[in-house]
Amino acid sequence: MHDCIFCKIAKGEIKSEIVDESNNFLAFYDINPKTAGHTLIIPKKHFVTLLDIPSNLGEELLSFTKHISGFLLEKKFGDGFNILMNNLPPAGQVVMHAHIHILPRKESDNVEPVD
Repeated sequence: MHDCIFCKIAKGEIKSEIVDESNNFLAFYDINPKTAGHTLIIPKKHFVTLLDIPSNLGEELLSFTKHISGFLLEKKFGDGFNILMNNLPPAGQVVMHAHIHILPRKESDNVEPVD
């Protein structure tokens, strides 16, 4: 997708504050964070939703998400974390490139959890 902002970030065409990367995924800090350390994980290739990401990448995605979540806790961004993924506009997806939000949480951050 030539006009996808996340594809441009993955290709290095748009600068972002990279947290880490794996073979197929990239983690970077959200430009409009909901909490300190709010990080996005995206596939380097363009997929729209979780349903589009090939199953053979599932283990790498889970492992990478765990790695980034642990890193954020280690860096004291929070004492807990939420993992969230919006899939398609009715669920709140704005950028049509699959992405996972990791939101480090502190007891007093006043961010409402999703049940």
